Amino acid sequence: MKAFFKIFFASFLAMLIFSILAVVAGLVILGAALQPSKPSIGSKALLVLDLSTAYPEQAKENPLSSFTGKTNYNTPGLYDIVRMIAHAKTDSTIKGIYIQCGSNGNGFAASEELRDALSDFRQSRKFVLAYGEAIDQKSYYVATAADKIYCHPQGGVDWNGFSATLTFMKGLLDKLEIQPQIFYAGKYKSATEPLRVTKMSDPNRAQTSELLGDLYNQFLTAASAARNIDTATLRSLSVNGSIQTANDALKYGLVDGLKYDDEMKSIIQQMIGLKEKDKINFVSMSTYAEAVHFKSNGDGKIALIYASGDIVDGKSQDETITSEEFTEMIRKARLDDNVKAIVFRVNSPGGSSLASDAIWREITLAKETKPVVVSMGNYAASGGYYIACNADSIFADRGTVTGSIGVFSVIPNLQPFFNNKLGITFDGVKTAPYADMGSVSRPLSETEKKFFQSSVDSIYSTFKQRVADGREKDIVYIDSIAQGHVYTGTRGLQLGLTDKIGGLQQAVECAARMAGGKNFYTAEYPEKKG
Repeated sequence: MKAFFKIFFASFLAMLIFSILAVVAGLVILGAALQPSKPSIGSKALLVLDLSTAYPEQAKENPLSSFTGKTNYNTPGLYDIVRMIAHAKTDSTIKGIYIQCGSNGNGFAASEELRDALSDFRQSRKFVLAYGEAIDQKSYYVATAADKIYCHPQGGVDWNGFSATLTFMKGLLDKLEIQPQIFYAGKYKSATEPLRVTKMSDPNRAQTSELLGDLYNQFLTAASAARNIDTATLRSLSVNGSIQTANDALKYGLVDGLKYDDEMKSIIQQMIGLKEKDKINFVSMSTYAEAVHFKSNGDGKIALIYASGDIVDGKSQDETITSEEFTEMIRKARLDDNVKAIVFRVNSPGGSSLASDAIWREITLAKETKPVVVSMGNYAASGGYYIACNADSIFADRGTVTGSIGVFSVIPNLQPFFNNKLGITFDGVKTAPYADMGSVSRPLSETEKKFFQSSVDSIYSTFKQRVADGREKDIVYIDSIAQGHVYTGTRGLQLGLTDKIGGLQQAVECAARMAGGKNFYTAEYPEKKG
């Protein structure tokens, strides 16, 4: 009987393994069979840039595209879009670019890189048209790179100015009897203000006004150059609330015409040389990415490392910059003799100081062996600036939010909430007075509060020293511009926090020059997962 069961289970296991392998093999074969062939662009094509799509730093591929044969499930990365627009300049099949600019899902810095790429495309003498039903201000900023801007007759253009509204939760926490216990360094370090005050502090109000003012001036300057209207007039239009309808936008010269969708198509047909009943060959960015080779070729290798998201300790997590993964990634590029330079693309509002320091260390080591260039995206602030500050050269867009050199820590005390609201109590034992320090079940003692504030002050001091060393500035000067103050890329350049205004393409070109040549290709990290 034992022999029977032994043979039976062995046979069953073999059949199970064989079945699993057969299913896996079948899926692989099916996937290969359904893999979409390289799409054909055709003739007289119009490349479509849909601003409502939030283009990520790295391309996102949806596995469904392999089974459906539709490439539009994939989302190209921001740098892919920039390179595709550059490629389209010399692509004879592309006659122009059509910007769908109703809304804009991209940040100010990303919008700036898109706008710069479109402005460069116009040097090819191909046309760029922008159209939106209701055009918001970030969309309008990108649209100013077009030859003509049109909007829907019943739509309009938002021209009310920029604003920032913050939510404060201190009143809620007080009602719930939750004590946040906050420790911070830097009078402008405002991240904890919603937990500790009921309105903006004077320093935070000042820096937010400054930041918003810089971004608005950038917006008005772009619009002024494109529409040939002085910035004072454009500003007065928002101050007086002059733009309320599409007709107002046309009257004051913000758009070139009010058109319905069919009328826009007629304009395009005439520009391309099509007849009324001919179908317009609109090509999406995702389709174009599959159809053409837009990435550079060369013998030299530049490691392009995308650091996007919050900075956290430990292992890999989606949409985060983890210390373990990124230190290993940078180390790999540093030790690879084929890698001639590193471009570190930072798009992060910050996070863990410990993780930031670990990544900073690897950047410092890499800098000793090969050029390291940082490109800042929408954000490179707090920990995002920490990991960037020691590069050989730092590029930022005008609309990048950077700086915020400061530190904070929050240790919540939930004891009153649990006791008085939920009827939950706590008790326990410990071998030393501070064994449970930081527990949410009790308030910190005065001595423990000093411990936490001392830790925050120490990290802040280290942070400032890292910046001073990386930027080759006096620590006293760095302290004067630190204090948790946030800046635009324009102001950061003036203060010496960055080196040049430019996007990722300019950073890659700089890295190539520093490496001693021009014929380089980029190897992108994190590598795509199968």
